[in-house]
Amino acid sequence: MKPANNTTFFATLRDLPWLWSVAGAVIVGIAAMMSFGAFTAGNMLSAASAFVVFTVLVGLGQMLVVTSGPGNIDLSIPATIALSGGVAMRVMAAHDGALAAGIVAAVGTGIAIGLFNYALIRLLRIPPIIATLSSSFVLQSTAISLGRGSAAPPPMLENFALSHVAGVSSLAFVALAATALVAIALFRLVPGRSLSAVGQNARAANLAGVRVERVRCATYVSCSVLVAIAALLLASFSGGATLDMGADYMLLSVAVVVIGGTQVSGGRASPTGVWGAACFLFLINALLNASGAGAGVRAVVYGGLIIVVTTIAGGSPAARR
Repeated sequence: MKPANNTTFFATLRDLPWLWSVAGAVIVGIAAMMSFGAFTAGNMLSAASAFVVFTVLVGLGQMLVVTSGPGNIDLSIPATIALSGGVAMRVMAAHDGALAAGIVAAVGTGIAIGLFNYALIRLLRIPPIIATLSSSFVLQSTAISLGRGSAAPPPMLENFALSHVAGVSSLAFVALAATALVAIALFRLVPGRSLSAVGQNARAANLAGVRVERVRCATYVSCSVLVAIAALLLASFSGGATLDMGADYMLLSVAVVVIGGTQVSGGRASPTGVWGAACFLFLINALLNASGAGAGVRAVVYGGLIIVVTTIAGGSPAARR
């Protein structure tokens, strides 16, 4: 009976890919509490509720792209953040009355970038990793031209970005709402199930009547829109848009997707895992900062975690062949 019980246990773990990242975040949180005390750990968690929001939003976008199948990844995320944030700030020009126009501008920029990325992939037959990397140079150049004299965020938006409710950042509720919408679309609606089908086997999905290219187009657009929303909030939180404000999110977007349990080969997404991984990496980063580790050490740690998690998720060498 024991082998059967063990088999059931491991099968349950496979059905809960987000469990590892959430458990890791809890363990690191407990370690922080033991190292720095409850008060400092509480302040750390309060800060985490704001800073992980941006990682969660870009992670959700990257998760959708990765779920669409092997080889799909969006490397234009940092440039998308720079351009979308810059456009939104210029449109609003620090006026509360232009808040709605700024939000529309950010989302519209995200839609345009997503369509541009997909056009490079589909029309020019460029592999996604090359297409989005090439796109990032175009977007970054546009952001550089636009970035001169970038305005501060409107006071209303900045106050919201910096506000807290019961010690939790107001931005966290925006990210929770976005996560809920993504989860509903993925697991309850036809487009989400179509995305999983395309990620598992695009040819079989096409034979089953799924409009594969329409799904892929919607995926890249959705990713860029989520990143654009993250850019708007990040610029508001930081006091304005800068050209390098998205630099850290390329590695982070991939890290939270892989560590969070999304299947790298496509077909299985894990929105809850993105949250767990974002919190886990933030707390790891906080502990490394407290120990005096530099940015290079943090990058090595993130890369090592991705390698370890990917290796574990891939199973034995025989299974990966």
